[in-house]
Amino acid sequence: MPSTRDSAPVHAAARVIEPLYAEILRRNQGEKEFHQAVREVLETLGPVLAQRPEFVDARIIERICEPERQLIFRVPWSDDSGDIHVNRGFRVEFSSSLGPYKGGLRFHPSVNLGIVKFLGFEQIFKNALTGMPIGGGKGGSDFDPKGRSDAEIMRFCQSFMTELHRHLGEYTDVPAGDIGVGGREIGYLFGQYKRITNRYESGVLTGKGLGWGGALVRTEATGYGCVLFTAEMLRSQGDSLDGRRIAVSGSGNVAIYAIEKAQQLGATVVTCSDSDGYIVDEKGIDLALLKEIKEAGRGRVSEYAERRPEAVFVPGTGVWNVPCDVALPCATQNELHEADALTLVRNGVKAVAEGANMPTTPEAVRVFQEAGVAFAPGKAANAGGVATSALEMQQNASRDSWTFAHTEERLAQIMRHIHDSCYVTAERYGSPGNYVAGANIAGFELVADAMLAQGLI
Repeated sequence: MPSTRDSAPVHAAARVIEPLYAEILRRNQGEKEFHQAVREVLETLGPVLAQRPEFVDARIIERICEPERQLIFRVPWSDDSGDIHVNRGFRVEFSSSLGPYKGGLRFHPSVNLGIVKFLGFEQIFKNALTGMPIGGGKGGSDFDPKGRSDAEIMRFCQSFMTELHRHLGEYTDVPAGDIGVGGREIGYLFGQYKRITNRYESGVLTGKGLGWGGALVRTEATGYGCVLFTAEMLRSQGDSLDGRRIAVSGSGNVAIYAIEKAQQLGATVVTCSDSDGYIVDEKGIDLALLKEIKEAGRGRVSEYAERRPEAVFVPGTGVWNVPCDVALPCATQNELHEADALTLVRNGVKAVAEGANMPTTPEAVRVFQEAGVAFAPGKAANAGGVATSALEMQQNASRDSWTFAHTEERLAQIMRHIHDSCYVTAERYGSPGNYVAGANIAGFELVADAMLAQGLI
């Protein structure tokens, strides 16, 4: 694995990491997304282990790569016709060194143990970077909510929570939403938790409705935070988002609010996409129309082009062929490949920030770094969502409710803190401007120090 410093201690540390990674592959066979996430972190840790040999002696890497608990359970439910279905539920409680497990629930046919573990592993470091007292976890099911009625989704959520509730608690494990889990699903999940436990424990789930314990800015937080982090990267180079042309992938919650914040900061966003294809709107995305189609109507982006003559719909993939100054991949994992990165570089991209979790392949990341493009990994750039979830937990604990402006300012402060922490850490370990190394090392040190302090558990 490459190291970020050319020195004997670093190379010696890298030689320690290689057999550890081989053992992780052996123990977690077939979990390719988890392997990718682990390798991406481990290959940056050589300088840390060279300076902090106590982490090697305490087997911190072996311990941090093994979840504290992995839950897999059956989720039976009946559809509106009375037919019975059986899905599989997951919750991986990865690390509680810094606080209760915190991470979303994803309902999507692609969900399996490897994907949940990759997301949970990333969540450890993402949550650490926020500076908030939260550990890392993730969960979900291979249930597909697309095309299901509200009653069917309610019955599924109730069955899912009937098993999961015994592992949750505001001081134990606090899920939130993710792909396929929005306000509707969180409501059904919370209702079943309350029904079973006979406790109105607001802090056990985040992403709740505003009238019953939710927090302002939570809906916008991941997309807003991604753009705020991008603005900080450009600021560190004496630049800004004002007047910049931005390409965004996806059209879900993260993409929509990344578009909104980018427009507020003076940028022109010209693309968005879904699984059918992408649109190009040279005049800039009409955000009100996009929200009407995707949030109110749950429609497809092709409808946007049908209703806005200036826009063009292009079937299939290829959003990264559109020239831009800034690229924000906000759809799903491994959506931006090496060829896409080469195209973006040829077209003059200056910054790339991951709104989704691990949307950029390792080969594409390498292209950006070698070309001198500012690249922000998801564990840093999309941490705004979980940061605002932690703010929601604070409000629940104090029986308080904050204004939108106050919460948004707290989010902005946290994103500046994350950027500065990544930037300073990368410089401290000899990799100035490398936000991947900075994010990995800064998050790892926080968790590793807590693990040392708490003993062998």
